[in-house]
Amino acid sequence: MTSHPAFAPSHVAVITGGASGIGFAAARAFAEMGMKVAIADRDATALRAAGQVLATLVGDDNVLAIETDVGRREDLARLREQVLARFSKVHVLMNNAGMQPGSAIFGPHEVWERILAVNLGGIVNGSQIFAPEMIAHGEPALIINTGSKQGITTPPGDPAYNVSKAGVKAFAEALQHELRNTEGCRVSAHLLIPGFVFTPLTARGRIEQPAGAWTPEQTVAFMLKRLAAGDFYILCPDGETNRALDEKRMAWAMGDIIENRPPLSRWHKDCGEAFKAFVARG
Repeated sequence: MTSHPAFAPSHVAVITGGASGIGFAAARAFAEMGMKVAIADRDATALRAAGQVLATLVGDDNVLAIETDVGRREDLARLREQVLARFSKVHVLMNNAGMQPGSAIFGPHEVWERILAVNLGGIVNGSQIFAPEMIAHGEPALIINTGSKQGITTPPGDPAYNVSKAGVKAFAEALQHELRNTEGCRVSAHLLIPGFVFTPLTARGRIEQPAGAWTPEQTVAFMLKRLAAGDFYILCPDGETNRALDEKRMAWAMGDIIENRPPLSRWHKDCGEAFKAFVARG
């Protein structure tokens, strides 16, 4: 399968959260294609190390590593200015930066504010700041927004993260609708929905990769394959969950509305057995 035309030698990719995990795996994959790469991250030490690795693939002149807090719109505007000053165009924008420190419904306001600013605000602002120039240059381009299955099935336990990722899904859908109805636009938006991936965000003190987890590299390889196929929803499996099970979980979550069940009925004491039976049906 051929790759999407945005992925071409000398084209430019910008990846937020690019110093580690899925972001760095994507940056490295793009660099291996001969692309110029700009990575942005809050972690200055990891950013410097990641930039050095990327430079071994495409050379110092073709790599930018810029300390950026995506929760601050002015940081993203500065990132855009620096990228365009060096490379003049952007062909791939991967709004990937995120955080998951844990949250509670009645937890500290500051935690909610920060999670929403980074996970949702970073994607909204990144798209708004970069997309106009990407549309204007007229070449094939992609905006990849990293969401989460938790933004679709919204399991209990981390409500601020779920809310932020549900917002990412809604924004990415609206963005793609806008782009496809913009005359002459050759930019498309896509929603990356990772499965269980072993990254610094999900490790939570673990050193060894859990048996069911995918690596960031596996996730990026799947993403590239589905982008080549034209998918908007890039729903990733992993070693524990295949697509069929994901579909059942998502269908059940939507069924809460259609059937007027209690919210999050999958975890409700009166509905748990019904959910298990639903999943067990072929």
